[in-house]
Amino acid sequence: MKSNIETAIFANGCFWCTEAVFQELKGVKKVTSGYIGGTLKNPSYKEITTGKTGHAEAIKIEFNSEEILYLELLDVFFSTHNPTTLNRQGYDVGSQYRSAIFYNSEIQKEIAKSYIKALTEAEVFDTPIVTEITAASTFYKAENYHQNYYNNNKFQGYCTAVINPKLKKFREKFKEKLKAQ
Repeated sequence: MKSNIETAIFANGCFWCTEAVFQELKGVKKVTSGYIGGTLKNPSYKEITTGKTGHAEAIKIEFNSEEILYLELLDVFFSTHNPTTLNRQGYDVGSQYRSAIFYNSEIQKEIAKSYIKALTEAEVFDTPIVTEITAASTFYKAENYHQNYYNNNKFQGYCTAVINPKLKKFREKFKEKLKAQ
């Protein structure tokens, strides 16, 4: 029996925010916060935040491709962060916060390239998209306290000030794609 579970890996700023967004989508089975794209093996959060390891804060999304398409995940990805700022998302600055798609197949690579081309041609953004498209390398799971961060810390200052407004905007735009609450 063929499994319909696929994996997407995105970096689009702080993984606490992005994890919270993608966890709410129908068809998404699991979201793991972690690090990818750097040179250090088994990096820690403390090492990554220096910006010297080359890793990006990222999320690995396990999704059922019969319930949600990779293209739909890209739509959410590009709608919930600014893909035109190099090494920055809001107040988070550094290469660890870059916008990146780490593809797991040539099909994912081509879909991502075509999607960026379509966004560019449609002039969706005022400035050029700087999202990098790179083959997935080793994904290192972040420390346990980073997993399911928003749901475990909803009343923490960062969650109320940064993640709540992002989730509100996301839920309004993608209400038909949300899991039943």
